[in-house]
Amino acid sequence: MTGIDQLCPNCGLCCDSTLFADVELQRSDDPAQLKKLGFKLFKKGGTKQAFSQPCACFDGKLCQIYAERPKRCRAFDCGLLKRVNAGEMTANAALKKIIDAKQRAEKVRGLLRSLGQKTETLPLTQRYGDAMSAPIDFSKPDEAEQRGELMLAVHELMQRLERDFLR
Repeated sequence: MTGIDQLCPNCGLCCDSTLFADVELQRSDDPAQLKKLGFKLFKKGGTKQAFSQPCACFDGKLCQIYAERPKRCRAFDCGLLKRVNAGEMTANAALKKIIDAKQRAEKVRGLLRSLGQKTETLPLTQRYGDAMSAPIDFSKPDEAEQRGELMLAVHELMQRLERDFLR
């Protein structure tokens, strides 16, 4: 089994908006074909086209259009996959890191839901920004504490993602 076969079906953090809020199309990508496959494209920075995460073609485990996925998706290998493929880390060690990161991401999502941010189709970073920029409802005694817990959970998740997945 390859590193991809062992890690990716157990992860999906690059597709579920944990690692990335959006994916920019590359010159060789066919926007019309990607739209047919279910992507909702938008203009980014005035000239680039992109699609938001979570990816519409990700089923929670696998990419449903793997053979036709955009070039940026084809080119991305997370840090764990690179280390497993290079023989610097075992797949089992990488899977433990994936489990930890997924648990941290789910903790963030749970805190967002408890704070009223339940729009699961938005990128995780946007959901966090929306929750933190909303006025605090002082009639809810735990809201300020939950926001503090959310800030800490996001910080810990980002540290883990930067260390294990983005290097």
